[in-house]
Amino acid sequence: MLIDEVTMTLHAGHGGRGAVAFNKVKLMQGPTGGDGGRGASIYFEAIADINALKPFASRKEIRAKNGGNGRGQFIDGKDGEEMVLKVPTGTRVVNIETGFVHELTRVGERMLAAGGGDGGRGNFKFRSSTNTSPKDFEEGKEGDVISYRLELRLIADVGLVGLPNAGKSSLINELTAAAARVGDYPFTTLEPNLGAYYGLIIADIPGLIEGASEGKGLGVKFLKHIERTETLFHLVAAGSEDVVHDYEVIRSELKKYSPELAKKDEHVFLSKCDTIAPEVVKEKLAALKSKKIIATPISVLDEKSLEVVRKLLNELKDAH
Repeated sequence: MLIDEVTMTLHAGHGGRGAVAFNKVKLMQGPTGGDGGRGASIYFEAIADINALKPFASRKEIRAKNGGNGRGQFIDGKDGEEMVLKVPTGTRVVNIETGFVHELTRVGERMLAAGGGDGGRGNFKFRSSTNTSPKDFEEGKEGDVISYRLELRLIADVGLVGLPNAGKSSLINELTAAAARVGDYPFTTLEPNLGAYYGLIIADIPGLIEGASEGKGLGVKFLKHIERTETLFHLVAAGSEDVVHDYEVIRSELKKYSPELAKKDEHVFLSKCDTIAPEVVKEKLAALKSKKIIATPISVLDEKSLEVVRKLLNELKDAH
């Protein structure tokens, strides 16, 4: 199951306490208390794994290590080791308290999520000409405590859309090494699948139904994932009794959810053409054309038709 939204509270490490200590060597009995170490900071870092939020689904509180306390003989406390939380590229990080938003869009991109507290000064730092044996010291500063909501928005070059069982999973399996689950019943795909076609990222978006923009079926849970795609491949199953209706259902849901989404470049494919007679394929294409919908007939069993898809993908890849 894809986890695409989590909330968590981050506790950065507190700074260590400064030490009060004195040199025990005769004639050298000045202050020697070291400073406390800095508390560990927490960072978010983007990686190319859409399942990276899954480990955080049950972790509501995450704590980083505190800095070590200072010691005598000028020994400073050890700094807390920074904590790096890996999240998928396309993650929208929202500070729940302030509303601050930052999106991590590139692999390796980092953001400071919670800063560790400074370590306190030891008594050596308080020495002066009028106070040669200070017993003053500082407690370490507290680390940040911040609550975040992480929202995944898939970033793909091409998004495959269509009604359930339109052949999207089969197509992405043929074009890439995605190994998406395939079956002859609706909602085989219950979460997005990603595949790479020579560096071009293709997302197989779970089947939408009429009313998806209002939460029906798999609803807006997956509509949001095609907001970030650049091009839509719209698959309409050739075996449908009314291919025009099937096409218009998806277009209507896209427009209702986001007018901008509906404006994206779209290529229409009449899929599963191997399941019906050639003359029926022509009738389906003509029905679509009568509504000014130009569709390309394809079948995952027909390598020649898949070459048409690959040529289009190559053109998109070269345009990047």
